[in-house]
Amino acid sequence: MTAPSRVRPRLGLVAGMMSAAAIAASAVLLLSGCAPTAAAGEDAAASASTTPATELRLGYFANVTHAPAIVGLQEGLFADALGDTKLTTQVFNAGPAAIEALSAGAIDATYIGPNPSINTFIQSGGQSAHIVAGAATGGAALVVRDGIDSADDLAGTTLATPQLGNTQDVALRSWLADEGYETDTTGGGDVNITPTENSQTLTLFQQGAIDGAWLPEPWVSRLIIDAGAHVLVDEADLWDDGAFPTTVLLVRAEFLAEHPETVKALLQGHEASLAWLSEHPDEAAGVINAGIEAETGKPLADEVIDRALEHVSFSDDPHAETFETLVANGLEAGTQKDGSIDGLFDLRILNELRDEAGEEPVSAGGLGEE
Repeated sequence: MTAPSRVRPRLGLVAGMMSAAAIAASAVLLLSGCAPTAAAGEDAAASASTTPATELRLGYFANVTHAPAIVGLQEGLFADALGDTKLTTQVFNAGPAAIEALSAGAIDATYIGPNPSINTFIQSGGQSAHIVAGAATGGAALVVRDGIDSADDLAGTTLATPQLGNTQDVALRSWLADEGYETDTTGGGDVNITPTENSQTLTLFQQGAIDGAWLPEPWVSRLIIDAGAHVLVDEADLWDDGAFPTTVLLVRAEFLAEHPETVKALLQGHEASLAWLSEHPDEAAGVINAGIEAETGKPLADEVIDRALEHVSFSDDPHAETFETLVANGLEAGTQKDGSIDGLFDLRILNELRDEAGEEPVSAGGLGEE
């Protein structure tokens, strides 16, 4: 397929301070890949031997870009859809950690960024997991300190990302490369990139230990409002029509093969959550904030969550047409192996639900079932 045109990215940061050796070890693990879960046959989801699962273990992040997960939990929409299937959840800070849990069979599905989804699919030879729906677009940016007003000011600086190989990490490295900077996965190069937990990134920025970060919401807005940062690059400006996937719903292939009815129920809850967000714009901030407080112990300031929600859209379209470009960015960043993503998407259950609702199908962009 032809990838959409995009202003090609350039990227970089320190390890908060993670040592170069620790980052190098992370890079080795990332590039070697986790052991794949058991393969699911091409049409296993339609197998007559499948049964509903007794439990669904769902991962997500306490981020505004994961609002469909948060709302689905806060409003009981997943529980209603899943019925007798027990729902348990696990909160992650960034995609690679969620992929590790998924690959180990510790969770069955997760809300996650597109690049870790690509990584696990390629590393497993297409056997690990499938994207079954989109969740959020937008809501990511490079924010920096005073005195940095253009890409030319970034030489020698230290920038943070949530985790090596996560979606924002790849975006930063790719953007920096397009700006002529060299970076590497051990924190070296013209711009130092240090994968750092988001809450620590805020603290380090406030202390002056880092110069900026490429982050998802609400952390972009937190650094702006709570720490005086400003936006140097809004990622929406790098994509056609400003549409780029921030969050998708990824399901372990074995689970999808064995429990398609449960995945359908999960998607029913997901669709109900997206509908709720669309129908309750005035209540959304409060419900999302309650979910974030439940996991982090502290709500966001009203100004922070209101700004964050202005920069994120929620949809079940995963924007499959962007994924070939995302693959190219990951290769350029040195955070993933080369390989095919044919078969990454399985949107059949989603489109079945959309058809029942009288809606048009979502495209897999030639990269899987729809």
